Amino acid sequence: NFLVFEHTVHGIYTHILHTHNKNDYGQSVQLGVTFAAGYVSGFVATVVSHPADSLLSLQARYPDKSFQEIIHRVGWKNLATHGLLPRVALTGTIIASQWLLYDSFKSLMGLGTSGGAD
Repeated sequence: NFLVFEHTVHGIYTHILHTHNKNDYGQSVQLGVTFAAGYVSGFVATVVSHPADSLLSLQARYPDKSFQEIIHRVGWKNLATHGLLPRVALTGTIIASQWLLYDSFKSLMGLGTSGGAD
């Protein structure tokens, strides 16, 4: 999550905002970058963890089946994609909001926002 966040912040400043210094922009833009990067990191974390989370949920529905039997029954594609979009929307928003809250507090304390070159 942190690695994706940091790389996304760097990418936004470098490739979208075309700067190497985040301080070229005001606090609201920096916090917008924080929210966007937090959403991307939440998206990646959700996509990576969704199949395993789905498998654990399905284990409750099929307690007499092994993980391998559940995967065979449901199918890998279904396991990895069924319910993914609502989960991305929810988890991405939660993680982005956490980063925004964290960086807002840091900014209020005079520490600046996370990520990016100063």
